[in-house]
Amino acid sequence: MERVLGIGGYFLRSADPVTLSAWYRDCLGLDADDNGLWQPAAGPTVFAAFESGTDYFGSRTQQTMLNFRVRDLDAMLAQLRAKGADVAGQTQDMAGVGRFGWVTDPEGNRIELWQPA
Repeated sequence: MERVLGIGGYFLRSADPVTLSAWYRDCLGLDADDNGLWQPAAGPTVFAAFESGTDYFGSRTQQTMLNFRVRDLDAMLAQLRAKGADVAGQTQDMAGVGRFGWVTDPEGNRIELWQPA
């Protein structure tokens, strides 16, 4: 059986793709080239389905949620707050898994930030 090798891309609809791409670059440090190619650090990726009625993604109209691994969750959240980003007030700790925090991008997409254990 053939198997996928990894995530090949994640695509977002946007009212203003240039501005949204700049936000991801300037606030999260996602250094993609002009074609959107980004070379992330090696590490685990979680693929999980959630119940359709979940509030975990923020708005119920949001069908997927992007999760980024980070080295230092507290430093990333402070950086985002300093840039005026919409950062959730709470974080979550999961024993053996790591710590989680959330930010909402300028177009209303909730993003999860994960500092693995």
